[in-house]
Amino acid sequence: MVIINSRDFRANQSRYLEMVSRGEDVILKTRSLGSFKITPVTEDDALISKAEMKSKLENARNEILAGNGKTFRSKDELSSFLNSL
Repeated sequence: MVIINSRDFRANQSRYLEMVSRGEDVILKTRSLGSFKITPVTEDDALISKAEMKSKLENARNEILAGNGKTFRSKDELSSFLNSL
């Protein structure tokens, strides 16, 4: 694990980002804002705004209320559907 200050990070961003991409832990410490762990974005991370997520959930809710939902009678039926996505 490497602990750095904001001045060092600004001066050597590429170096620290390369370290993170190789799997090393980099902690950025600041006096006023606290500490931050720098991590890469992965496929599992959601890159969506709260407003966009809220809109998607509202649209899904409206589709279900309009009768456009899907009913599953078993876990296997659900698994089969999810695997098809």
